[in-house]
Amino acid sequence: MFGMGMTLQPSDFVVVVKYPLALVTGVVAQFIIMPLVAWLLCMLFNLPPLLAIGVILVGTCPGGTASNVITYLSKGDVALSVAMTTASTLLSPALTPLLTYLLAGRWVPVPVVSMVVSIVQVIIVPVALGIMVRLLLKKNIARVLMVLPSVSVVAIVTIIAGITAANAHALQSVGCMAVLVVMLHNVAGLGLGYGAAALMGFDNRVRKTIAIEVGMQNSGLAVSLAIVHFDALAALPGAIFSIWHNISGSLAAWWWQRR
Repeated sequence: MFGMGMTLQPSDFVVVVKYPLALVTGVVAQFIIMPLVAWLLCMLFNLPPLLAIGVILVGTCPGGTASNVITYLSKGDVALSVAMTTASTLLSPALTPLLTYLLAGRWVPVPVVSMVVSIVQVIIVPVALGIMVRLLLKKNIARVLMVLPSVSVVAIVTIIAGITAANAHALQSVGCMAVLVVMLHNVAGLGLGYGAAALMGFDNRVRKTIAIEVGMQNSGLAVSLAIVHFDALAALPGAIFSIWHNISGSLAAWWWQRR
């Protein structure tokens, strides 16, 4: 998140004025499609409570920064993708705990206030600090920006390895089900995101962008919230999603490039 803040520039927010309808459509779709699909999958597969809360956490989190890279590879609108990621991230302290409470409250108690504090700590503070550092250092930050993606990859791999190790026994019983649910969740997000953009009459470039942004979540945040407020098992869907959405996103980019 600190790295994301360091990559943001004032020009990234011009898209809010340039494409307001596309931005609003994408963000609304983000917080409607993914949470509802997560809830439906939990009901359909009758998931255990901790696994269900993990799936719903993934659904209620904002868009992930990997979507910006996949949008670039898909020849989508990168500026719109960055703006959507930023907007959903800034809205997440309010919407993620609220939606999680509404959709997952039937399975486990949801500590809404504590989740708000966690999201501010994990998302808002690091992003704000990253923006401040970039403004202060300006051009001198260029070399650091080149290293940030590698640092992020190492961090994500470490998180996934830790969550997998913590759930080694659970993987034997619920691993296949968790993988299937995560795959369906992500693919549904990509497809329904594209459909929502098509219904609004946007061109194919914007449709691809919204589809990718809706389907690719900040699963790292989901993992963090699951570990802090629930259980290691609840972090498993987020860890699986971190791997799978990069695979599906790359396949979607390859398909759109061919077309």
